[in-house]
Amino acid sequence: MVNQHRLFPLSALTGGTVLSYYGAYLCRDNFLPVFFVSAAVLLWSFFAAIGSPFILRRRSQRGFCVLGAAFAAGLILGAGIAGRIPGPAATGIPAGKVTALEGLLLEDPRKNSGGNGMALIELSRAWTHDGAAIGGAGVQSSAAGKVMVIFPGGRLEDLKEFGRTCVVYLEGNFLPPRPGETGPGMFRATGVHVVSPPPPLEQFRTGLRQGLVSRLSRPDNSRWGSLSLALLLGVRDNLDSDITRSYREAGVSHVLALSGMHLAVLSALIAFLFKPLLGLKRAAFAGALFIIAYVFLVGSQPSLDRAAIMYLLGALAVMCSWARNPSSLLNAAFIVQIIRQPESGIAISFILSYLALWGILNLGGKITALFQGKIPPAVLGGLSASLGAFIATAAVSAANFGALQPAGILSGLLIVPATSLFMILTIGYLALDPILPFLARLLGMGLSALYKALDITVGFSAGLPGITLNPAAGASWLPVLGVSLLLSLLVVIFARRSALAAGRIPVLP
Repeated sequence: MVNQHRLFPLSALTGGTVLSYYGAYLCRDNFLPVFFVSAAVLLWSFFAAIGSPFILRRRSQRGFCVLGAAFAAGLILGAGIAGRIPGPAATGIPAGKVTALEGLLLEDPRKNSGGNGMALIELSRAWTHDGAAIGGAGVQSSAAGKVMVIFPGGRLEDLKEFGRTCVVYLEGNFLPPRPGETGPGMFRATGVHVVSPPPPLEQFRTGLRQGLVSRLSRPDNSRWGSLSLALLLGVRDNLDSDITRSYREAGVSHVLALSGMHLAVLSALIAFLFKPLLGLKRAAFAGALFIIAYVFLVGSQPSLDRAAIMYLLGALAVMCSWARNPSSLLNAAFIVQIIRQPESGIAISFILSYLALWGILNLGGKITALFQGKIPPAVLGGLSASLGAFIATAAVSAANFGALQPAGILSGLLIVPATSLFMILTIGYLALDPILPFLARLLGMGLSALYKALDITVGFSAGLPGITLNPAAGASWLPVLGVSLLLSLLVVIFARRSALAAGRIPVLP
């Protein structure tokens, strides 16, 4: 059994890290990291003083000081990581005069809502000249940083054939930055040239990825295949824009973003296939290798990386016979991810992913305990998780999207399991297609029927009313935050009272 008190030092470390990381990023003042380091020193001094035998009983001193030290260390860690967040791209030339860029393609090119291609590149050089030819006359400057590039849709398939980590030369100009943004803005390319291909391993990865895309994009399975590509590879280029909008309006857009749900389906299949043959520890090791290969194939994404790190930490715990606790894994994954990628913590998908799982673990479990015996178990687990995630993410969703879709709390009870089944059937289709094409076609018919059922369910849920915030109000999300905090507090209080009444936890002195 896991000793729950062991969670507290790691939770305190994470709490301090969150506070100083986001505080330092939001304020962006030079004095702020120094402030958090100074606050950590003062806080540690405070805990050391109050933890003296003159104030606390001896058995409480050690735990109190450990928590203080962990929180203070988190303040220092978060401030240090925030200082490593990359700044705006620097071209060495005024943004309005840049006419060409060269850089490394950091991700697989994708289609935007306007039909153009887009991708993130890491800059190496910039030019200001007529752009008539690669390396034409003009001023050249070294460049650094990352820039989002928009390029003609007609070049999208060509760039996909090369894939990420190829070096590209782009002719065009910078678009002005949007309100509130810093840096040169996005680069609109009118010409795209591949300077050098990616390394052999990346070429193999791109070939495998393009092969899967081709198999799921055949004319006879193009409709359900587009959803399969989104769920398995994160490729939404073939997904109808109306379907994407329906998932968003139904409050289940997270289903289309690769995250813990998708990794849970894959890890369940791994356990089902490997555990009886290899045993628990070897199956955990095989699963870890599979997850690493899968993330390499589909590409790094904040929500997917979070799930993968948690899985790998859990697999390590299994192989080392350590006790596992989901909250500990979540805290550890947060720290590992922002140390590895300091800029990932400011992505909305990163924030929503961690908040959603925090809500599932800390609020969902209490909601389950609160309504146990009053709601059928088959419904209660999913409903509690969905409600906990909604409460935890409501304020961030309101602030960034200006709307909330409470219908997703209930519709997710049908859509999430159906989507998981859809993923499993798609994997079965891919496995059968090369060896038993007849059975694969039958499975394709089943996938087509399930796709239609999902389409109807999502469409119905999208038609239900949501909550639209007033965009004219500068901080219209603050009432949502207040309600979320109040609901969280009520869940904790009533769950504790229910547990006390049932004699499940001791009364604190």
